[in-house]
Amino acid sequence: MITTLDRKLLRDIGGMKGQVLMVSLVMACGVAMMIVSQSVIMSLEATRDSYYQRYQMPDVFGQVKSAPLSMKERMSRIPGVATVDLRVVKGALLDMQGMQEPVRARLVSLPDDGKLNLNQIFLRRGRLPAAGGQREAVVSEAFAQAHGLQIGDRISAILNGHRDHLDICGIGLSPEFVFEAPPGQTLPDNRHYGVFWLRYQSLAAAFDLDGAFNDFCMDLSPGTQPKKVIEEVDQLLVTYGSPGAYALSDHSSSKRLGDELRIVRALALAYPVVFLCVAAFMVNSVTSRLVRLQREQIAQLKALGYTSWQVGGHYLNYALVIVVAGTAVGIFAGWRLGHVMLGVYTLLFHFPDLQFQLDQGALVMALVISILAAVLGVAGAVWLAVRLSPAEAMRPEPPANFKPSLLERLGFTRGTGLVFRMALRNIERRPVQSGFTVAGLALATGLLVLPGALADSVDQLLTYQWNDQFRQNVVIHMQDPVSRNTLHDLEHLPGTILAEPVRGFIARLSNAHHERRLFILGCAQNHKLIHPRDSQGRPIKLPREGVVVSQKLGQVLGVKIGDQLQVQVLEGRCEHQVVTVSGFMADFYGMTAYMDIDAVRRLLREGETMTGAFLTVDEKRWDEFMREVKDQPKIEFASVKKNELAAFRASTGQSIGTLRQLFLWMAVIVAFGVVYNSARIALSERGRDLATLRVVGLTKREVSGVLLGELTLLVLAALPLGLVFGSVLASYVISAVSNETVRLPQYISSITYAKSVLVVLAAAGASFGMVGFMLNKLDLVSVLKARD
Repeated sequence: MITTLDRKLLRDIGGMKGQVLMVSLVMACGVAMMIVSQSVIMSLEATRDSYYQRYQMPDVFGQVKSAPLSMKERMSRIPGVATVDLRVVKGALLDMQGMQEPVRARLVSLPDDGKLNLNQIFLRRGRLPAAGGQREAVVSEAFAQAHGLQIGDRISAILNGHRDHLDICGIGLSPEFVFEAPPGQTLPDNRHYGVFWLRYQSLAAAFDLDGAFNDFCMDLSPGTQPKKVIEEVDQLLVTYGSPGAYALSDHSSSKRLGDELRIVRALALAYPVVFLCVAAFMVNSVTSRLVRLQREQIAQLKALGYTSWQVGGHYLNYALVIVVAGTAVGIFAGWRLGHVMLGVYTLLFHFPDLQFQLDQGALVMALVISILAAVLGVAGAVWLAVRLSPAEAMRPEPPANFKPSLLERLGFTRGTGLVFRMALRNIERRPVQSGFTVAGLALATGLLVLPGALADSVDQLLTYQWNDQFRQNVVIHMQDPVSRNTLHDLEHLPGTILAEPVRGFIARLSNAHHERRLFILGCAQNHKLIHPRDSQGRPIKLPREGVVVSQKLGQVLGVKIGDQLQVQVLEGRCEHQVVTVSGFMADFYGMTAYMDIDAVRRLLREGETMTGAFLTVDEKRWDEFMREVKDQPKIEFASVKKNELAAFRASTGQSIGTLRQLFLWMAVIVAFGVVYNSARIALSERGRDLATLRVVGLTKREVSGVLLGELTLLVLAALPLGLVFGSVLASYVISAVSNETVRLPQYISSITYAKSVLVVLAAAGASFGMVGFMLNKLDLVSVLKARD
């Protein structure tokens, strides 16, 4: 049953529907962000856990140079080991039609009996390789889509230095490659890298590993600690050239997915809270203004027998209406945006089926937080309505003090016009309301800084990582360490301008209880194609002894310059060494360590070897160069910088770009809503005053100048505060989205600040235009009548 107060509520809301709409939209933005982030987290986690469990994702992984299959029995006897799979995993080069560059493939063996215990294949189409099918292979879905591969297609491949072929019999997925990136790289590149599964006998014969394995994975019994199993596995396989086993948490695919979930969790709270704070400010402004305008109505309601708490509850219902409207819109927007965000994640992560799952808990949490924000915003106005006695409420509100403003008394307004001084006095006599307006505009300005800061940081990352630090355009990787004489062969490839040798190796760096397994790169002393720099942008010279590590790695290991690191070389004899930290470099892509190439050779106790080279190649002879690379049996693969850059833009860059666009549109809504709301409140509160000014002779332009001048001053006061807040917010978000895989530099250009200011000014101008139009249509006679 609709009561009298309910009818009054509906009538009042109809009279200020524009303001209610804008407040509801701002609240909807906060609710939508909360639902999107929480639902995306739940969707990714639920899909990952289900996929891992159903298709048997292992708990421990590892590699060896070569070990006999008979080791399986000994490995199975390790306490806590439930299942062991021994495999052959090798790299190959593919000659794909229409591709200039050689394409890298990861070949993984399947049991000859067809029984997959771990890392089971989800077949999208086709079948598993048949017994005796010499070169039949299942290809990863992402690679097949990138090249338009179909069942029955044949691909030219170089296996173990010999030209061969692969016949596609199926297209599938594996939990091991949810994030499908080349080994040692942190970005997917489905055009230049793919995974293929072949029968064990076929793959082992091609690489002279018949009766042996070079890769293994294990499933552990429930409750077993991976660290203890890893220690025993390493001891067992140390004589077979094992670089060390590692747990699922350190697996590149699982780790990358975990990093992405941490990013979303960081945004799941901070960003919605900002929107809901703005909404609380706006609710306070709207309801406070309503209570002041309806003083006489409050007195009449109390005189008619309504209690103070009934009246207070009536004004509280205004906030609840906004909550209901904002939450409803926010839920719908969150549901739609959630599908968009999951669409972005399908570019990075490959699941059999990734469906958006609406988090019911997020709905409840969003509703509760929205109600709290609205109640806190309306609390002051409700209390004002409750404590007003009928006799006091029947009297008009005490006139404001129109004494000169503080700036006038200090003499800063000499030479200014009457309209400007009136605007200053209006601001000073309503400090709380003016403060709320400035705070809301500052938050809106800060929200506008964030999208631009993300774009600036990505551009800075690309400029530094791909242009300033690394100046080669090709990196050559050898199948095995080769003599330095191979460098001469690379220098004579068509178009090669400059070639510098590198010697890389996998190592485990540790300091106390902190450790990381990573790739250490040894570079020549007179290197020209790599330019490591410190955080101040100063070039770093590689020392004859010691190691230079990325700043992130230094933080993870907890070391400073001069500290010693334990280095376990994970190849050859797997010896332990001690090296000194000689410097930290700014590095935003993975975690790396650099040494002098001669120091690496001494550490490994070997002669002048190399595992690859940085090359600068003449673009005019690119086709000739790539044709020659494809025919070099010693070359495992070639990384082309422009391809890595394109992969970054297509994956991480696009996901960050989607976030940026989402943040931008929501910030525009907030900016317009805050200014429009403030302008409408000012017009409604000051309608009698402005009409009086018109009656006493001021022109429409002068009257508009009083109101709009006041709002302009508030906007100008909020802009610097908003830019500061935006810098702090951007710093937090950039820190949150940065991880061990990719870290964004904290950089905000002056153009971003300027754009943020212009958007707020444009929103203010649009709001001023609407209010100015209403002001020009002001009915002087009706406004000057006594208030209802």
